[in-house]
Amino acid sequence: MRYRQFGASGLRVSVLTMGTMTFGGTGGFASVGSTSLEEARGQVDRCLEAGINLIDTANVYSDGLSEEIVGQVLEGRRDEVLVATKARMPMGDGPNDAGLSRHHLIRECEASLRRLRTDRIDLYQVHEWDGQTPLSETLEALDDLVHAGKVRYVGCSNYAGWQLMKALGIAERRGLARFVSQQIHYTLQAREAEYELVPIAIDQGLGVLVWSPLAGGLLSGKYRRDQPGPETSRLLAGWDEPPVRDQDKLYDIVEVLVAVATDRGVSPAQAALAWLLTRPAVTSVIIGARTNEQLADNLGAADLSLTADELARLEEVSRPPLLYPYWHQAKTAADRLGPADLSLLDPYLAG
Repeated sequence: MRYRQFGASGLRVSVLTMGTMTFGGTGGFASVGSTSLEEARGQVDRCLEAGINLIDTANVYSDGLSEEIVGQVLEGRRDEVLVATKARMPMGDGPNDAGLSRHHLIRECEASLRRLRTDRIDLYQVHEWDGQTPLSETLEALDDLVHAGKVRYVGCSNYAGWQLMKALGIAERRGLARFVSQQIHYTLQAREAEYELVPIAIDQGLGVLVWSPLAGGLLSGKYRRDQPGPETSRLLAGWDEPPVRDQDKLYDIVEVLVAVATDRGVSPAQAALAWLLTRPAVTSVIIGARTNEQLADNLGAADLSLTADELARLEEVSRPPLLYPYWHQAKTAADRLGPADLSLLDPYLAG
């Protein structure tokens, strides 16, 4: 297992993170998976043996059951692993049962601590943007949790570029705990993060965790042009993330991905995960599996290094179009671009 520095923090985390959205499988999350306590114990054992040192969950996963299972599985070995969780989504029907208010954040942090059977959360992440709560209120609440010793680091997830930069600016100006990371969706099929979020991570020293790196299974190789997907797929079960904007391009990407994987004697899933681990600013990729076989296969990505030719083939088929102002910058500002700019523009300039 390889380890990378987690943004500008002192933490080092494994390049693969264990995701637990399948743990429990109640309510709408049954579409994702329904890993039982004993199955979860076996999966965590396997991940720890492989060298994974970060487990990611959220209070909303199966209405807290995922956190409860993580807490039970880690009892007696909590210090062997870093635990990340999240808050923001609805946890009840009341008017204050969602969002990033001081009230909701502190209450949900304490509830997560109880479910996780721990005295601290290593990485506490705001799960989504809240445009109705002042950012200063959210950041001050997170800062209080850090100073109380209940949280060690804070991060965000699913923020837009301007929202993230505003949060970083407020934290710096007021001397509050600063986001050390962002958790984002980023795959060969969905490279929108390259426009703003990846450059911000480079410029601001943020770690990047990638959720759903196989695009909900779309990049597993099981979905091919003119072929039905597997009956157990989360898409057929009604889970609609991520959206597919261009189905023909998706299938083009899958064809090249399968060809690259076949030539290397690995699975398409391993190749897709390995591609992500070559991308600028990516610290760790979150893997979760319905079965032990899927988990074992995903773990193999940590040791897979794609060749320059393989990366070029995947780049050519998946490269997104340059939006404004990036096409204009590529045309007229190429003489004075910095590392964050080049994380997006370099392939277009080279072409």
